[in-house]
Amino acid sequence: QVQLAESGGGLVQPGGSLRLSCAASGTVLSINGMGWYRQLPGKQRELVAVIGSGGNTKYADSVKGRFTISRDLAKLTVDLQMNSLKSEDTAVYFCNLREYWGKGILVTVSS
Repeated sequence: QVQLAESGGGLVQPGGSLRLSCAASGTVLSINGMGWYRQLPGKQRELVAVIGSGGNTKYADSVKGRFTISRDLAKLTVDLQMNSLKSEDTAVYFCNLREYWGKGILVTVSS
């Protein structure tokens, strides 16, 4: 079993920044492919960013140039630095590693 614990969400004004962190624990063989998804109200969950083997990254078009995913292999953590936040980034953000999901953390972008 793998547990994923998210932290760092909250309320931020448009144009501001937040950093999300996800820590994996349990029987974690690898964090390759660990990433972040988000779910907007009334919408399906969508990929935000993922980081794979060799540090290769993939981003949703809507966040390219604003969000950066990074990881610490020793600490088994994956972070999502979110800059230039927009109201449309408001969502519940979920950490994912293969079939495992975190509980989700709310990010609200509002003035």
